[in-house]
Amino acid sequence: MNPLTEKLIRASFVNCSRREASQLTLPTDLSDLRWERLDYLGWIDRKAPQRAYVVLTVDDTLVGITLRSPEGAASRRRAVCAWCEDVYATDDVSMYVARRAGGPGRNGDTIGTLICTTFECSHNVRRKPTIIEAGQDPAGLVLRRIEGLRERSVRFAREVLREL
Repeated sequence: MNPLTEKLIRASFVNCSRREASQLTLPTDLSDLRWERLDYLGWIDRKAPQRAYVVLTVDDTLVGITLRSPEGAASRRRAVCAWCEDVYATDDVSMYVARRAGGPGRNGDTIGTLICTTFECSHNVRRKPTIIEAGQDPAGLVLRRIEGLRERSVRFAREVLREL
């Protein structure tokens, strides 16, 4: 992922008002992030832990999505993340719900998915595979995991953007 500025992040949000985007809490220090190892930027709002945000690239366009966790960040469940599909990091997965963009979102339409609670998907897909997982091609497995994460997260963003 390319490094992002506060201005780019705030302008990218598609399922909230410009006023809401201007007031959302950003991650503490964007300059500390290892952008080359991120497939998307995701964070929990430190002022309101039931809210979270993701920013990713969809068809060369930056798309920001506001999320909420119906049960709050403290209520995590054992499950497989729908984005990274890591079968080892299953203790820290939460249901996140996004309001759809445009008219459908204003009418209350939402879409939900299970995502790593603290948005560690980029780290999870780059984890060293076990011998059983990788077989003879560990590097290839990591590349396939990264590609799968990108495909599944973009598919979710497209669903948020889709007019019904």
